[in-house]
Amino acid sequence: MKRGLIWVVFLLIIAAVTGYAVWHAGDPASAPKGPGGGGGGGRGGGLGPVPVVVTKVTRSSVPVYLNGLGNVSPYYTVTVKSRVDGQLMKVGFKEGDLVQEGQVLAEIDPRPYQVQLDMAEATLARDQSLFANARVDLARYQGLVKLNAIPTQQLDTQTALVAQYDATVKQDLATIENAKLQLVYAKVTAPITGVVGLRLVDPGNIVHASDNGGMITITQLQPISALFTIPEDSLPQVAQKVRAGIHLPVDAYNRDSSKKLASGTLLTMDNQIDSTTGTSKLKAVFENKDNLLFPQQLVTISVLVDTLTNQLVVPSVAVQNGQQGTFVYVVDDDSTVHLKTVQVGITTATSADILSGISDGDRVVVDGTDRLVEGAAVRVRKAGEMENPPGFDPTKGGRGGKKGKGKKGDGQSKQGPGGGAPK
Repeated sequence: MKRGLIWVVFLLIIAAVTGYAVWHAGDPASAPKGPGGGGGGGRGGGLGPVPVVVTKVTRSSVPVYLNGLGNVSPYYTVTVKSRVDGQLMKVGFKEGDLVQEGQVLAEIDPRPYQVQLDMAEATLARDQSLFANARVDLARYQGLVKLNAIPTQQLDTQTALVAQYDATVKQDLATIENAKLQLVYAKVTAPITGVVGLRLVDPGNIVHASDNGGMITITQLQPISALFTIPEDSLPQVAQKVRAGIHLPVDAYNRDSSKKLASGTLLTMDNQIDSTTGTSKLKAVFENKDNLLFPQQLVTISVLVDTLTNQLVVPSVAVQNGQQGTFVYVVDDDSTVHLKTVQVGITTATSADILSGISDGDRVVVDGTDRLVEGAAVRVRKAGEMENPPGFDPTKGGRGGKKGKGKKGDGQSKQGPGGGAPK
């Protein structure tokens, strides 16, 4: 009994589903619209021509860049040491300051060297007096020898004594100069203009000229250099320019190349290739007026090695990639789009060098390519213009977008764009 009831319910459900399907198929409102009912007969259907932005293919100069990763390095780095022994009395800088060449950085106790200078000057005065007296005696002995009043040997001895005092005076003068030099060394000055690092010796400590470590390190940041590498296959075109004495322009960018930091010139190149990496090292120099480059900073260096003239150029956004390869969409005079495969040369962030496939003056699509196919009808609009401006009727002139005409008395209204519900 129960089994029979189940079969009855199952058959009723099937009958209900079948009846609904038959009723829905006969409902005019749900019938699919054909070409006469405003439906789409091609790509875009009742949407009409595809709005696109185009630009003409032009001829222009194309820069050829070589890019490489590198690190910023100071143009000069100097470890400042004391050239005399003594107690460090004071320092004349703050850590991180920009110091000028010749600026006093530290002072060593000068008193021992001042005493040595005073002693040397006193010794000089004594020896100068002895030298003067010896010359007077020499002149006297020369007259007496002529009168045979004294032996010649006494004159020779006096002559040698005068020469000895002369040499002693010269030695005293050199000792004085050395003492003055030690006083100069007691004031430690900056040998270059640059930024000082952290202080390595505090005032009050005894420093020696023989100390291994220095008192301070100075790095020159203006100008500043950068060491970077390029593949060995790209080296010949750079080497040719360098040997010709051409200073190639270079630009330094941050590590992700999103911001330009400085512009400079290529200074030199290494004399060998690193066999482990297959790269060669180059050195560039930058004025670094804005101090955006800092030692050991990771940067991307771009070297302008050449400029190709009279090249076919299109915006980079016009170049597409697909199963056909690399291609662009070209719009003809009838506002019909055609897919053209192209061979691309050098590509920059904004433009692409086209070697073959299109001609000068062709109109290529730069916006709206995602809705295009070969032979599609398009409507050229200006950049920034709305795709469907006020007053534009997309059902006129589109592929498969003509208005359908229903039969009189069939009770159907004209369809809106795209075959939607009646307005």
